[in-house]
Amino acid sequence: FLFSNIKMLFSFFLSADEEFDELCFEFGLELDEITSEKDIISREQGNTKAEGASDVILYKIDVPANRYDLLCLEGLVRGLQVFKQKMEAPRYRRVSPASGEPQRLVITEETAAVRPHAVAAVLRNITFTQERYDSFIELQEKLHQNVCRKRTLVAIGTHDLDTISGPFTYTAKPPGDIRFKPLNQAKEYTAQELMSLYKTDSHLRHYLHIIEDKPVYPVIYDSNGIVLSMPPIINGDRSKISLNTKNVFIECTAIDLTKAKIVLDMMVTMFCEYCEEPFTVEEAEVVYPDGRTCLYPVLCPLTITLQSPLFVCNGLFVSSESTEHIAQLLTKMCLRSEVTSDGKQIEVEIPPTRSDVIHACDIMEDAAMAYGFNNIPRTTPRTYTVANQLPLNNLSELLRQDLAAAGFTEALTFALCSQEDIADKLLKNISETRACHISNPKTAEFQVARTTLLSGLLKTVAANRKMPLPLRLFEISDVVLKDETKDVGARNNRRLCAVYYNKSPGFEVIHGLMDRVMQLLEVKPGQGNGYHIQAADDSTFFPGRCAEIFARGKSIGRLGVLHPNVINRFELTMPCSALDIDIEPFL
Repeated sequence: FLFSNIKMLFSFFLSADEEFDELCFEFGLELDEITSEKDIISREQGNTKAEGASDVILYKIDVPANRYDLLCLEGLVRGLQVFKQKMEAPRYRRVSPASGEPQRLVITEETAAVRPHAVAAVLRNITFTQERYDSFIELQEKLHQNVCRKRTLVAIGTHDLDTISGPFTYTAKPPGDIRFKPLNQAKEYTAQELMSLYKTDSHLRHYLHIIEDKPVYPVIYDSNGIVLSMPPIINGDRSKISLNTKNVFIECTAIDLTKAKIVLDMMVTMFCEYCEEPFTVEEAEVVYPDGRTCLYPVLCPLTITLQSPLFVCNGLFVSSESTEHIAQLLTKMCLRSEVTSDGKQIEVEIPPTRSDVIHACDIMEDAAMAYGFNNIPRTTPRTYTVANQLPLNNLSELLRQDLAAAGFTEALTFALCSQEDIADKLLKNISETRACHISNPKTAEFQVARTTLLSGLLKTVAANRKMPLPLRLFEISDVVLKDETKDVGARNNRRLCAVYYNKSPGFEVIHGLMDRVMQLLEVKPGQGNGYHIQAADDSTFFPGRCAEIFARGKSIGRLGVLHPNVINRFELTMPCSALDIDIEPFL
């Protein structure tokens, strides 16, 4: 994430970029790069495109994926100031409104079909500047992409409370019954019309699939029937916030209530310091369809008691470290800590900003960072062991050297591939491949874990078909196969695959390579404890040109001339022979 002008905010204790880099490391972060918008454009698009771009210094900082409190400048500055003991870790408080009646959000039973959960809160008497406003909007987007899983789990809506009136109703209606003026639009649209309108929107079109096939769409109304939002797509224009907004109503609709609470806590805790009464958040009441009521945000710190054996943390700290010192270290990491009266335990207060802390081990990790990894004394291990290469890897390395000596070039292909690569292109049915499928593949190229090395080698040949013939390629790597006997339901299998691509099939070349491999593995030709081949039928290979390989009485693979349809489907034009064997039985 890029934070602008962060150096000025820390000028009182930083004197150079090197010091800031060191500070980030001590805090468990990494300063990835110091750059500017002009430098970025210049690198990516050339100096001509970079003319007129901003020279403002940008600090690119790598933030751990579970530290949502560091996704905005406010949280990062606050954390570093507490770490440098320039301020105390704040305590966030939920307060009742001055009027006595909290804002109310009523959930109807119709929402159960789409997004059944909702939480809400109010930031009262907040003061926005342009920088604060930009950071507020940016944090929403970062949370949407991170913990909200691109709005599929949670969607955040922020509204100017002075333009609407409660109580608010969260319900679900058929798309034709929802009509309102969406954010930054000039006229009203029905929900159906909005879905068509945003199909070409570069930003919102990525979220349409979440609800477009549902019979009803979620929608939030105020007491006058004004639409606040149609989550997770768009807010209403009437309630949009601006620099002049003083009271912000925040609602989060979700299919995961725990995630919704985390997101709401993060939004209010990061920006409640700009309220008239800093670090206070006005509560809102949520009424569920069964009549239950809950007040949000929770903001109740969790207390964990650390037992004295944990202080050693597997030898991380020297035994001379006192309980009081460890409590001080944790307090520097925004985890207020106190030693119990007996002096053997530490009570640690986990603030609502630290949803990543779920176990005592997480606390000790923070203590280790505050202690300083560079300060951990070097010690000799109590046990002495001799490192050695795994036998399977050792065998693979030996085979690689000899296959290269035989004139074959090693390839390294992706472990993930498309279903088509391991099934259709090889003339097989996907159900017969025992493939492990990726539940949410990013691209069509990475849908399954490969069950054979052959498809990757053929794609490599296709990418290099303009090279001088013949092409001799091999690969020794793992494939992944379903296996119900394993605790994870799958296992890795180390295989050797080689292909020979030329104007003639070259079956004798592949056969000779197999004989050489068996010679290296000290397996002699013959039945019983030796190796032999026998004719086999395999849809991937040309009929009558395929053989199954047996070694020590077990089938270990196949070799032969590939079927012309396989050749064509990989966009090749010449014959090709292949060898595919399992090398694990030879250990």
